[in-house]
Amino acid sequence: MTVTNTGGAAVNPWRVTWSWPSGVTVASGWNATVTQSGGTVTAAAPTWTPSLGAGASVTIGFTANGPTSTPSAVTLNGTAC
Repeated sequence: MTVTNTGGAAVNPWRVTWSWPSGVTVASGWNATVTQSGGTVTAAAPTWTPSLGAGASVTIGFTANGPTSTPSAVTLNGTAC
C-alpha cells in the first residue's frame, strides 16, 4: 500500500489505519509497525523514519490471511486518504 502526504507540512510521527472485513488478519508487515485490532489495521511509523514530509510517499508492505479484499476507510493520522 502506498500512502502519500498531500498536505503542506510533514506528518511526524505518521500512522495509517484501514479496515478489513471479518476473517482477514495480518500475518506480517514491513516499512512500518503493523498491528491489528478486530477489523482495524494500524501501520505506525518505524523508529528509523518517523516523519512523512509534505508530498512524500511511503510504501507499506504486509501479508494477510483470509479472503482477498481491498482496504477501506484508509486514514493518515486520522485524515481520510
